Amino acid sequence: MGDVIRFSCNSLTFCSSIVTAFSSSLNSFQPILPPNQRLRKGVVSVSDASSVMDSSSSVDFRPRKQLASFKVHATVTETEQPKWWERNAGPNMIDIHSTQEFLNALSGAGDRLVIVEFYGTWCASCRALFPKLCRTAEEHPEILFLKVNFDENKPMCKSLNVKVLPYFHFYRGADGQLESFSCSLAKFQKIKDAIVLHSTARCSIGPPRGVGDLNLESLSAPKEKQTESTAT
Repeated sequence: MGDVIRFSCNSLTFCSSIVTAFSSSLNSFQPILPPNQRLRKGVVSVSDASSVMDSSSSVDFRPRKQLASFKVHATVTETEQPKWWERNAGPNMIDIHSTQEFLNALSGAGDRLVIVEFYGTWCASCRALFPKLCRTAEEHPEILFLKVNFDENKPMCKSLNVKVLPYFHFYRGADGQLESFSCSLAKFQKIKDAIVLHSTARCSIGPPRGVGDLNLESLSAPKEKQTESTAT
């Protein structure tokens, strides 16, 4: 039989130096491990070394492919909703932007009942009343509703003595202006009563009348011509 060579560690310092040297050699060997397997740094024991070597046998050394990333941009198109005063109940509700349009609408209405609403975009009472006015226009397609923006037609509104908003005028054919009053949402029954009163059948004689003291020429004339006439 051959000689058996025995190796014994007489000192703890000598054994620890062997383990440290072995761990440093393992640290120099760093295979590419999967993301869920990483080598722990520090002193490696003999049992840990065996587990590391077993796991390294199944390590994939192939280079990883870089996946392309895509960014998806979602575009949401928002349709701008009309302002509350821009919504009309139907073809029998018309926006008035000038004095000429106002007079043309009255003359073209014939013998129909015409209800004119004077409003302001900033008027809270006008906004609260407006949905109910639209429902009334839908219920009475035979009536013509005209909407006059006070800020856009201040000279005309002042000539018609509109001093409170919302304000209403009632016109019909040759009878001209029938009634005018201020009305809020709480007193909307006043408008319904006026509709019943002025919607009765009648025979009109002659063309539709104008709007009283409203002077179309003075309101429609340019400011330059007005200044020239005053200068002369």
